[in-house]
Amino acid sequence: MIVAAMLKGRRVDKNVSFGVAPGSRQVLQMIARNGALNHLIDAGARILESTCGFCFGSGQSPKSGAVSVRTNNRNFEGRSGTLDARIYLVSPEAAVAAALTGKLTDPRDLGIDYPEIPMPEAFYVDDGMILEPAGTQEIVRGPNIGPLPFNDSLSPTLTGNVVMKVGDAVTTDHILPAGSLTKYRSNIAKYSEFVFRDVDPDFPRQCKANRERNRASIIVAGIGYGQGSSREHAASCPMFLGVRAVIAKSIERIHLANLINFGILPLRFTSHRDYDRINAGDELVIENLREALGKSVVTIKNVTGKYDFPAECRLTPRQQVIVLSGGLLNHTKAVRL
Repeated sequence: MIVAAMLKGRRVDKNVSFGVAPGSRQVLQMIARNGALNHLIDAGARILESTCGFCFGSGQSPKSGAVSVRTNNRNFEGRSGTLDARIYLVSPEAAVAAALTGKLTDPRDLGIDYPEIPMPEAFYVDDGMILEPAGTQEIVRGPNIGPLPFNDSLSPTLTGNVVMKVGDAVTTDHILPAGSLTKYRSNIAKYSEFVFRDVDPDFPRQCKANRERNRASIIVAGIGYGQGSSREHAASCPMFLGVRAVIAKSIERIHLANLINFGILPLRFTSHRDYDRINAGDELVIENLREALGKSVVTIKNVTGKYDFPAECRLTPRQQVIVLSGGLLNHTKAVRL
């Protein structure tokens, strides 16, 4: 409503592509009823679908090297759908100012009084498109839809190779790009081909080579591994490739939960010096996993480097069982049986 009020009677700069994504179908209906939608369209706005495409770069991707000013909450590399675009996160007011002037502008310099928007007496509600469960039905899958693959339970001794060593602030977009690739969200086998595409496109091949040798794949990371969007595919696709452990200086909370749910062992370096010593390709071994997890600290043997180092694994008893089972699906299936 603030955006519509600021744009009323004005036009966006001719060099700007200006898109507005209503937060929901009901929001779109409300602004259509009260006239705000007309102000947006008259000003030159393109009305986008009420979907999450606006956030992960599906549509309205800027040209290569261009500047895009956005009110969403992510500006990782490639998040807009263009790898080298320069993405600035701003308030709605600043976005309107940029749209009207064609450059980054302080909205207080526009000479527009700040709109005062009264709250509506009631919010429009229409749940007519929500379908009730139809009971037991046959599941029909198209050619791009497959069942979620189950993991194997963890063996008492985990033997694997470090497939990748990355630094700090690795996001879920680094792990698995969004944008146009999300058409494979229901096809884990296909989507997994793009894991770490923008970091090391050879990652899936290396994981498959390890799997053929009956070796686990291990990722080593710095601070804040898995930050950003909570997409579970950043855990399910590495799991499909055979990743069984992530050793990091720290792992973000939601991604940590996703790793556990897909049977990937999350470990934290007790000393950052151990991160410095380890290299991609190193062979690592963790013995007596069940006993080690109960002590919250595991000893990792670096066979290649010929030394041992400790890693922390603070999991609740239930999380320990889930990881050892190979993930939440395996655990739930076993409990039901």
